[in-house]
Amino acid sequence: MKKTDIAMLILIASVSVIIAFFVAKTFFGDVTTGTAKVYTIDLIDPTIIQPSPDIFNTSAINPAVQVTINGTK
Repeated sequence: MKKTDIAMLILIASVSVIIAFFVAKTFFGDVTTGTAKVYTIDLIDPTIIQPSPDIFNTSAINPAVQVTINGTK
């Protein structure tokens, strides 16, 4: 390649980057001027309340336990 070819490639690449920058700026806008409203949550209460026995039955079947049907596994 000649020096003029390399210079032309650098020029085309530079102009392409500048055009891409301005096109992206028009699509996405200026990030520094945007504002954001952030919501915060309340502190989680560390006390534990026992669940209602109507919903959580202590004698219910545990699905994690393997069940044997008709003596086979």
